[in-house]
Amino acid sequence: MISLRIALFFMLVFFSVMHCEAKQGSHIVRAAHMLDVTNGSIISPAVVVVRNGVIESINPKTLPSDLATVELGNSTLLPGFIDMHSHVTLDFFNGNHWTTATVMETPADWALHGVEFGGNMLMAGFTTVRDAGAWPGFPDVALMKAIERGAVQGPRVFPAGHYITITGGHCDVTGFAPGIMELGPKQGVADGKDEIIKAIRYQAKHGVKVIKVCATAGVFSKGTSPGAQQYSDEELVTIVEEASRHGLKVMAHAHGSEGIMAAVKAGVASIEHGSMLTKEIIQEMKKRGTYYVPTIHLQDVPLPPNTPQWTVDKSNYLTPYVEKSFAMAVSEGVNIALGSDAGVMAHADARKEFYAMVKRGMTALHALQTSTVNAADLLGVTDRGQLKVGMLADMVAVAGNPLKDIRLVENVQFVMKDGDIIKQP
Repeated sequence: MISLRIALFFMLVFFSVMHCEAKQGSHIVRAAHMLDVTNGSIISPAVVVVRNGVIESINPKTLPSDLATVELGNSTLLPGFIDMHSHVTLDFFNGNHWTTATVMETPADWALHGVEFGGNMLMAGFTTVRDAGAWPGFPDVALMKAIERGAVQGPRVFPAGHYITITGGHCDVTGFAPGIMELGPKQGVADGKDEIIKAIRYQAKHGVKVIKVCATAGVFSKGTSPGAQQYSDEELVTIVEEASRHGLKVMAHAHGSEGIMAAVKAGVASIEHGSMLTKEIIQEMKKRGTYYVPTIHLQDVPLPPNTPQWTVDKSNYLTPYVEKSFAMAVSEGVNIALGSDAGVMAHADARKEFYAMVKRGMTALHALQTSTVNAADLLGVTDRGQLKVGMLADMVAVAGNPLKDIRLVENVQFVMKDGDIIKQP
């Protein structure tokens, strides 16, 4: 009887350990192929051993006997995708009051949007996103924390918190009567060096992972010139210097040439949209290693319902410049990272950014690199963006070879994050 009890005890311990392994993200993933995104080589077959959320080995001679195997058949494994310009808590695309959402909703609403939209992006294969700004109240920071502690399912989030913008500029809430939604440095609306420093310190205090500055005017805000520089050269330098003191990179929304150049010379890590690039700007970006995040799929998306006429006019004005800038950046070899601007379109459609770049002349491999190794470099992280031993077990699988048909990534069959299976055939 005693020996039987001892045997039962050890069996319970064994199965408890096995259950714990599964919960902690430990599997053997087997597929026909795997893509090395650094050089475009296809590795066949592909057997990836994942333990505790990290890639333990690839195609080992012997496989561990304590892990379950996920069979993906004739699929190609890729690193989890990274979107470097998304608005996970914003909903410009759906609903009939997107132009007034800032005064009709609350940070709680936006955080809940983030749960839904973040889940949509994860299911589409984006295991990491850099959020490019939220409405006041830090809903994107709250979402990041909830995902990190496992309370909700979503991609890893690098939140920008509140946009840094001039009073009345793009990223300030404009168009309402005086006294309605008037914001200040704590909400990112800052003029001059002192207010800028206060705004960035307040962002850092509340846990942002990147600073987003609106260096120029924009399309989805009032005003007739979408490219006008809004912060002075000196103010842009202050933004970068103060962010750097807190270990934060700066991403700069910038459409017009003068504002782009000023932001690049100030030392921002990336230019978002970059609608009106010039040869001189491109040379400066290459010299400094500045990234270009084109958000080019927006050119293929109809504007949301009830779009104000001033936005329609500015969008039409910028279109030829946007197309020319993208072609120039690709041909000149500027650092490029994928950014979808999800939120201005359906969040799951971030996956369409790959094809949008390829149909405009980028190779399929380059497009995949923009969302993996390039994006990881821009984020400043070394634990993702490739399928290598020691990397986070963030991966996706598609049915076929994405180098031959980039649109395969629009229908990922398998998603793993942290070694946990999110989606499978």
